[in-house]
Amino acid sequence: MKSVRAIRATVGKGLEGDRYFHKVGTFSKDPGSGREVTLVEIEAIEALRRDYEIDLEAGKTRRNILTRGVYLNHLVGRKFKVGGALLLGMRLCEPCAHMEKLTLKGTMRALVHRGGLRAEIVGGGMFRVGDAIVADDGDASPGRQRRNQSR
Repeated sequence: MKSVRAIRATVGKGLEGDRYFHKVGTFSKDPGSGREVTLVEIEAIEALRRDYEIDLEAGKTRRNILTRGVYLNHLVGRKFKVGGALLLGMRLCEPCAHMEKLTLKGTMRALVHRGGLRAEIVGGGMFRVGDAIVADDGDASPGRQRRNQSR
């Protein structure tokens, strides 16, 4: 995983340069929705430190977009804009044993129901660090700002 300042979202493929865009991600051969973009709240990572004494770097969550002030669970089943791209929240991105194997013991249990959001790209485009996340119905309350993305 590496942090980038800007990235292109492509319908049906994902984020340019991402392992799933190139179909080399761990679960690429296992069909399923929501593998084009994944998001996680910085507040969940901060809660790991505070509540479980687990110090996990944001990139180790293996999610593409790190948010602040965005209630990702509220975006399941909703379209939302990130910069010039339009995404559809598909389902929660619950932590798995593979992520815990690559990180720290206890991470999977600690991130249940706050491991992030899986999304599909329904309108391609560029987005950048700091772009707002806004529900397609104009409701800005589910999200204010995206802090960075990685691929």
